[in-house]
Amino acid sequence: MILSTQTDATAEVFGIEKAVALIAEAGFDAIDLSMFEGESTAWIYEAGFEKKVETLLKIADGYGVFFNQAHAPFPSYRLNDEDYNDNIRPKLIRSIEAAGIAGVKNIVVHPVYFPENKKERNLELYNALLPYAKKAGVKIALENMWGRDPRMRTIVPNVCSTAQELAEYVDALDADWFTICLDIGHIGLVREYEAPFIQALGADRLTCVHIHDNNYLEDQHTCPFTGMLPWGEITNAFAQIGYTGDLTLEADNFLKCLPQTMYPAGLKFMECAGRELIRMIEEAKA
Repeated sequence: MILSTQTDATAEVFGIEKAVALIAEAGFDAIDLSMFEGESTAWIYEAGFEKKVETLLKIADGYGVFFNQAHAPFPSYRLNDEDYNDNIRPKLIRSIEAAGIAGVKNIVVHPVYFPENKKERNLELYNALLPYAKKAGVKIALENMWGRDPRMRTIVPNVCSTAQELAEYVDALDADWFTICLDIGHIGLVREYEAPFIQALGADRLTCVHIHDNNYLEDQHTCPFTGMLPWGEITNAFAQIGYTGDLTLEADNFLKCLPQTMYPAGLKFMECAGRELIRMIEEAKA
């Protein structure tokens, strides 16, 4: 099983080129290209971005690694904010184009919570991106999300928060170009259980993941085995459905509490945690 991690936190500190090198040096097989909005990713939305992606490919190839996954900027849409929506749409398209050049299999594009016609409006959003996905040769992955109640200040379900709804959305889209990226840390935040969620989706729908840990109270995105998630149950569930996708960490908030000099050691610790999860999955399959 391929092990990868996202570039986000490392690129914020060292820049994207050094981040690719550090992740490769830590022992990961592949890299998840984070294309969020921020200083470290501004190059994606500028002229000449293709050459930058090609530079990253050369760096990765020099280490014997590749880009397996990507993440589009988010949120994908904001209610009653047309200035933002006019700005984010070309960025979503550009991120798909960059993912295609990088050779990734899947790019995550977040669904959006709409108070009315939620499913229909999300399907419209995704289908509008379909021509760009086809041109780039990249599948778009839907992710299970959570929201926050502004009055009670608590995390609540909002869009694709249950396995049933997530499956309904992806089943209504073109299976050749849409898939599911299951965010393991989001499941418990909306009071769902991880193993039944994985089993309900099945291996046909579920082809990529975001792996991280938390305390079931906040979306901490920290390293596996440093929070409260039941990794034995989770890895058994992956084994039971015959999961064949990659294992991608989205756990690099773990790095943000470290001095810059400790990032290489922190990345290596994350790599070791990921390898242990893969070992657990493979052992459960045996």
